[in-house]
Amino acid sequence: MQDFGVRAIMKYRCYIDEVGNPDLGSSDNPNHRFLSLCGVILELGHVQGVVYPQMEALKTRFFRSHPDDPVIFHRKELLSAKTPFEALRDPAVRARFDRDLLDLMTSWEYTVVSVCLDKKKHKDTYATWRYDPYHYCLALLIERFVFFLHQSDGRGDVMAESRGGKEDQRLKDSFARLWERGTDYVDPGQFQSRLTSRQLHVKTKANNIAGLQLADLLAHPSRTEILNENGFLVQNVAPFAGEIINILQGKYYRRGGSVFGKKMV
Repeated sequence: MQDFGVRAIMKYRCYIDEVGNPDLGSSDNPNHRFLSLCGVILELGHVQGVVYPQMEALKTRFFRSHPDDPVIFHRKELLSAKTPFEALRDPAVRARFDRDLLDLMTSWEYTVVSVCLDKKKHKDTYATWRYDPYHYCLALLIERFVFFLHQSDGRGDVMAESRGGKEDQRLKDSFARLWERGTDYVDPGQFQSRLTSRQLHVKTKANNIAGLQLADLLAHPSRTEILNENGFLVQNVAPFAGEIINILQGKYYRRGGSVFGKKMV
């Protein structure tokens, strides 16, 4: 007998990582000029059944990670081979690990949305009235997440890594404003029909969230690519970062055949 049951609605989560800081006062400093938010959209069943177990198996294989004391992937610590990643000081081990990680990052099913803000341009443009830089980037990113959910006929929520006390509250307040007020391009009803929660989920690294770790690994290469494409050349891009940038080309969100998942503002 043919099943005419209602199709299950897909549940997604957008995991967010930021590169840089939202302080406009530092925008004239070339090292602090740009704020970037990277959102990695994953279907929750894929996280549970594929991404998380495969990521944990990789950690166990190279770093002897244990459920009682899990190793947490962090880009800077991996690059510097700091404890618990000291095994990567061996070039042969590093080569095997890099290849295994890149293979997983290629095979996993996820969609990336990245927004990069030139804070100096932002400050100069809005001399008397300025958007909060983080809220501005978050609004653009969540708009695109909502478009993705509409296109996929799915629903979802949003999670970011904890930055501590006041910073966490700033993130939550910014997200709540989007839920309540919408943006110039997406009305509140669209946000509320696709997002399952008016609250931004905030978790620490210690929670061992696979999606947040993936976002951490992708955020910096994504920003580097956006800056290079817009004429802000980043020197000495490491080969591993270049490999991730190549992977990102197939993961950015696309609408109507064009890339919709990366934006410089």
